[in-house]
Amino acid sequence: MMNERIKTKRKELKLSQEALGKRVGVTKATVSQWENGITSPAGENMHKLCKALNASSSFLLYGVEEKKKLSSDGSFQGEISTWDNSTPLDKDEVEVPFYTEVNLSAGNGIIADIENHGPKLRFSKSTLRSQGVEHSSVACVKVSGNSMEPVLPNGSTVGIDTANKAIVDGKMYAINHDGMLRVKLLYTLPGNGLRLRSYNQDEYPDESYNGDQAKVITVIGRVFWYSVLL
Repeated sequence: MMNERIKTKRKELKLSQEALGKRVGVTKATVSQWENGITSPAGENMHKLCKALNASSSFLLYGVEEKKKLSSDGSFQGEISTWDNSTPLDKDEVEVPFYTEVNLSAGNGIIADIENHGPKLRFSKSTLRSQGVEHSSVACVKVSGNSMEPVLPNGSTVGIDTANKAIVDGKMYAINHDGMLRVKLLYTLPGNGLRLRSYNQDEYPDESYNGDQAKVITVIGRVFWYSVLL
């Protein structure tokens, strides 16, 4: 249970409830409620709690350690670096576009207003191979909003494999929802329907769309990587 994992991590760090509360920015009473299972941390509090306990969100939520930096939905979690054209590539590196301004369209769903001359992100070829991703199919964009907290805080960056549009229940995808870019966990429903799930379910409950309603939802690609560095 998450409350037990919070308590265990706090004791491992030899922190009192009051000390942990100060790190997170909440009261001792709030920490006590978390540890007793009365309430649960969410949103920004969850993000700060992970930092305070030096624990991943997947561990606190599900008890799953990120030994290979793989999230609970199979996405790769890693650090992010931006480069300009003057920085030479290592032999095991490839550059992928990082769209800071994005429109949605037919096709793969992501186009830039103008040719992308902005920052690039670099991935090692081995990282992409481990995820079964071709670098020519990768696009990186920013995520806005708090619906996917604590896994994806506002301002996180995601890597999208635009060649992988096949839905596997519980995996994270970028979608074009009637002209709006969204990142959600997807589940298929009978009759070609879709269920959209957010990590922040306290504020964003599941959305279910039947076959006709789901026609306005286009899968851009699977999220195979993300960075929470802001």
